[in-house]
Amino acid sequence: MTTPTRPGRAAELIKDFVSADGHLADRADLARFLRKYRLVTEGAIPITLADLDEAVALRDGIRAVLAGGADTDPEAVARGQKVLDGLRVTVRMEPDADGAVPLAPAVVDEVRRGLARVAGAWAAVLATEEWRDLRA
Repeated sequence: MTTPTRPGRAAELIKDFVSADGHLADRADLARFLRKYRLVTEGAIPITLADLDEAVALRDGIRAVLAGGADTDPEAVARGQKVLDGLRVTVRMEPDADGAVPLAPAVVDEVRRGLARVAGAWAAVLATEEWRDLRA
């Protein structure tokens, strides 16, 4: 008998990010998501349509990987990978206060910093293989 385990913080973030059908419909939705998970600082964050497009491409790419098998959309994966390739992250020397994700954003732009934190969560989910539990 196995004991059910609670998904980690990174897995919860990714699960909510990929299930974001309605809440990434516009820039205000993206701002709400980034604030909900404290991926950006409080205050006004200017979000461009390009920022929203990147967030949606990243979400769709992760969603395609999680779908796996015949349902995998290689174009969505490629667009998501392009977003990841453009995000700068750095490895933390020491874990943060939460001990959540060992990758930290290395970008100045507030929205891209939030997306870099999503990328760090995705890396943690891949490393711990929790992504398998998130598959649809």
